[in-house]
Amino acid sequence: MAESIEVDPHSARLGDDADESQEQAATGVQSPGSGHRSSEKSQSSTKSLSLGGSIFEQIIENERGYANESYFMPCDEQEQTRLAITYQCFTSILNGQLSFQSIPRSVKRLLEIGTGTGDWAIAVAERFPNAEVIATDITCFQPTDVPPNVFFEIDDAQEEWTYTEPFDFIHIRGLSGAFSNWSAVYAQAYQHLQTNGILEVADFGTISLGEPIVDSYLSIYNGACTSAAEKSGDALGFDHMKKAVIENAGFSIAKSRTFEVPLGAWSPDPRKKVAGKMALIATLEGLEATSLRLLTRHLGWKAEDVRDLCGKVQGELMRPDLRPSIPCQFTVARKLPI
Repeated sequence: MAESIEVDPHSARLGDDADESQEQAATGVQSPGSGHRSSEKSQSSTKSLSLGGSIFEQIIENERGYANESYFMPCDEQEQTRLAITYQCFTSILNGQLSFQSIPRSVKRLLEIGTGTGDWAIAVAERFPNAEVIATDITCFQPTDVPPNVFFEIDDAQEEWTYTEPFDFIHIRGLSGAFSNWSAVYAQAYQHLQTNGILEVADFGTISLGEPIVDSYLSIYNGACTSAAEKSGDALGFDHMKKAVIENAGFSIAKSRTFEVPLGAWSPDPRKKVAGKMALIATLEGLEATSLRLLTRHLGWKAEDVRDLCGKVQGELMRPDLRPSIPCQFTVARKLPI
């Protein structure tokens, strides 16, 4: 593991950024500039996609495609590009490894929740050709030319899991804000793991500036997204990775670590530059993806105001003198013998 981007545990504030944003953001955060607010819901339409003989409906809203009416992140081609870059960023943070916790060679069954483009599931299936890899998501935009031991399924992890055989390893990554009841998801993960099985959860947190600016566009963005997510019932941040939340489902926390990832190549450490460059690209792509539906639906912003703010935040994040960064947390838990 690359200790070079580890946060000092005494100074790290795991999940506190979101709380600070909540305190800074008024419950009625308005869009910057003229303060325009939209009294009407965003106009939406549907688009049919064909994959493998199956037809999937995609909701088009503010020129972005979504899997359903509730999940705030899009699932269009632009988002697929961001997910692919984010996968490479995670891999760089992990020094080329697929997971923070080593996967045992004896692994037989693995499950990935929220597989996205399926990059992780495919890589694991190639690394462990004798293991069965099941990867689920609420929509289907994974490739069809994949290893024979990986299986993609359309499934919502918030609903009842119907697997009949337990798993050795369950992987959840990048799903902050996806579930309103993480405790229920963890409870099902615990139920469907083998004894001594592993649950690994990973996520990025709130962007910050090493050289803060008074009334920065980033602070407006963070505050608005936090407020909107709270209104939606699906909080952003690291709350779902808190020790108590995971242990209440029956797990024992094996280890947890947070890495402060620079956004861009401003770090003098060459080992940080690689992850930083990819993290910056993924973050710039993710600003609109994260905020567009949240702010238009829950705070009444106009789409053009959201995009205008995102553009201004991008300008700040591309300034190396401001030393922007983002925390990335990994938590590993085990299902111990009773």
